Formats: sequence, structure tokens, C-alpha cells
Amino acid sequence: MAQPTSSFPKKEVFGFLSSIVMTILAIIVAFRTNLSTGAIMAIIGTLALLQAGLQLIMFMHVTEGKDGKANIVNMVYSFFLAAVIVFGSIWILTSGHMAH
Repeated sequence: MAQPTSSFPKKEVFGFLSSIVMTILAIIVAFRTNLSTGAIMAIIGTLALLQAGLQLIMFMHVTEGKDGKANIVNMVYSFFLAAVIVFGSIWILTSGHMAH
């Protein structure tokens, strides 16, 4: 016999509240700390990546379904390819003057 599912979306509420907390932390770091600009940007960037990952898992249900792990592997591979293309292009364009 199947168990009744809960009608209250606990997972989604937790994800929403976590996103709000990370946003507030980013605001506090940006406006209320005396850290260097680089440290502030690193903290805000880390919080942004964490929040994007949280939203992918909680709201977009990337890990659910029969292809859950394949979706994550494909996303990681896509980000890797994009980084190689961007940083490789920058590297080639900035070091091309040495050949002349």
C-alpha cells in the first residue's frame, strides 16, 4: 500500500529560505564588511554559485528522474567546455603577439 505524500512542500520552502539567507549574506558582505574588494567578490561569487546549484537541485529538479546523474554529468561537461573555449581564446589572443 502506497503511503500518502505530504502536501506541504518542505523541500521547496527550505530551498527558498536558503536562497534568501545567501542573498542577505551577500548583501551584508558587500555593504557591512571592511574586506578587500577581491575578498568581497570571491565571497559573493561563491555564494552565487552555491545558490545557483541549490536552485538547480531544489526547483529545477535536475537530479530527479531516470536521467538525473546524466543531467549533472552533461552540465559539468558543458561548463568545462565553455571554460576551455573562453580561457583558451583569451590565452591565444593575448599571447599571439609573441609570435611576431
